[in-house]
Parts: sequence; structure tokens; C-alpha cells
Amino acid sequence: MKHVWWFAVLLVATVATPAFSAPIPIRVVVVTTFEIGADSGDQPGEFQHWVEQLPLPETLPFPLGYHHLRYNPALGVLGIETGEGAERGAASIMALGSDPRFDLTKAYWVVAAVGGIDPNVASVGSAAWAQWVINADLGYELDARDMPAGFSTGIIPLERHAPFAEPAPPADSMDGQEAYELNPGLVRWAFAQTRDTPLTDTPNLKAMRAPYIGFPAAQRPPFVLIGDSLCGDRYFLGPQMNAWAERWVSYWTGGHGTFATTAEEDAGILQSLTFLANGQRVDRQRVLVLRAAGDYDQPPTGGDNAALLATDSGAGGASAGAESFDAAYRVGSTVVTALVRDWATDRDTIPTR
Repeated sequence: MKHVWWFAVLLVATVATPAFSAPIPIRVVVVTTFEIGADSGDQPGEFQHWVEQLPLPETLPFPLGYHHLRYNPALGVLGIETGEGAERGAASIMALGSDPRFDLTKAYWVVAAVGGIDPNVASVGSAAWAQWVINADLGYELDARDMPAGFSTGIIPLERHAPFAEPAPPADSMDGQEAYELNPGLVRWAFAQTRDTPLTDTPNLKAMRAPYIGFPAAQRPPFVLIGDSLCGDRYFLGPQMNAWAERWVSYWTGGHGTFATTAEEDAGILQSLTFLANGQRVDRQRVLVLRAAGDYDQPPTGGDNAALLATDSGAGGASAGAESFDAAYRVGSTVVTALVRDWATDRDTIPTR
């Protein structure tokens, strides 16, 4: 009787337990970092254009992440809002990559967000595809008032005792990862797809770039470029910090990278994607990072750093916010649409140029 009773319990449990459905195969994950209000119907941030225009009509609960997911089953495109900052970016992407509901092994990842721009490289409203993502937070720091004479900056690489000391330490060590290189062929392909994308120019953008006399790139109407992302959770601005950022990116890329945009989340996102790739849950060669310029990271020559900071903070951190949200969507969606359109090929062969 005892054996019969246990058999009956096992049979009931087996019948009552629903079968797990197969994971949903995802073609593209669109990664944004914040939204100003609701997903749709109000003032747009990074996420809203994707939800309304791609569109991403379905809402999927995502309790392990910062914000619920949005999904287009016809296109196979999933949208995530990670939350701002490296910690939220890393945690949200790790949670998504570990979610058993989704098969992400063939998915392309398109980070489409906003940031600041180096006026030596481009103008507000422009959009830059990153070849490199560089960590701005890993290092030693001395207050400028305390640093030795002859130091160009108080920020010093870990394992070194002077700014930009050669040779550079390993970019990936027990201290953390300083630099992530993206798939060069895929980046060039994305740029080729989007280099002629018309970007909105507005009176606001024209007024913002007009004072940048002596910065030819900063005075151009918005355009698409290849330029690298420097990521840190502490916002910086001013000509001295911009000069440091240019050298920091060059230093960690062996002279191959060009600083273009400031960001917070990209290094955290790339760290999670690297770990997920190690577990064969994603393909790190299918990652793209796009940052659209919402402000300059320094004032024009002779300008006031404090005034620039006040302008940025008063506009939610992006004084060309509306234009940069639009640019990130226009450029990013061109690539997403192309990947989905050519999925019969892109599923197994990464497009390159």
C-alpha cells in the first residue's frame, strides 16, 4: 500500500505540473537606459520612440530587472530599459541574459542611448557607433590640489604610479576590465547602413553649436560617425577633463580608439554580455553600441563650466534631449530593421563590411 500511495502522489504531481514552453527566439535586443515617464503617450526619453514607432506593442513582466520589457513578436525584437548607471545596466542585462523565457544565442544587441559629445569630434544631435567601450571609473585618483608637479591629471591607471605611464597595464585583469572592443566588421557595417541617415536639425541645436568657434566638428549639423564610448558613473565636464578623456581612451586602446561620447552604462552592459557569452547564452560578436549626443562635455572657448553644468542639470542632463532621443531611434532603428529584414542570412552570418 505504501508504494501505491507514493505512486499516486507522483502521478498527480506529474499531471498537475504544466510543461515548460520553448524559449522565445529573439533576433534583436534593443537596449535603452531610461525613460522620462510612461512607455508611451507623454514626453519621450530613450525608450518611447521604440515602443511607439518600431513598435514594441507587448509588455512582458521583468521583476528581476529595472523595468518591464517590451516585445514585437512579428519582428522578434525585444526592448529593455536597464535603468541608469553601470550597476543597473549590468544587473538588468545579466537578468535578461539569464531569463529562461528567451533564446538569445543568435540575438544582436543594439544599445541605443544618449550621452555627451566631445566638441573636437562631433556636434550635438549627432550619433556615434562605438568601436571601443572604455571604463572611466577604474583607476587611482588624486585631488588636483594634491597631485605632484608635472602630473597632467590626478587620474592614474591601476598598477601604475603616474598618469598614462607606459606600458599600459592589461586591459582585462583582476582589477577589472578597462576596455571592450566590439566586432569591427559589424560596427563598420552598421555605420555603412546609417551614415546617410537624415538627422533632425533644430533652432535649439543651431543655438547650442554656434558659440563653438574653433571647433569645426562641433559646428556641423548633426551627423553619424564612428566614435568611442567612455563610461563612468560620475559625470564630468570641462576642457581639462575632456583632454583627459581623449588620452584615457587612446591609452587603453593602444592609440586605436577615438573618444567621442560620455556614457554611464556601456561598460557594465558589456561586462554582463561578456560573462553571458562565456556561458554560451549570447554572442559577444553581435553587440553594437550607439550613443546620440545630448550635450557637449565642455563649454566653448572661454565659456563657464559652472554655467554649462547648470544648463545640463536643469534640462535633465541633456540640453538637446529631444533631438538626441530622436537621433538614437532614427539611426538605431535603421540597423534593427535591416537585421530583421535579412534574418534568413543574419541569423547565422554576422553582417560585416
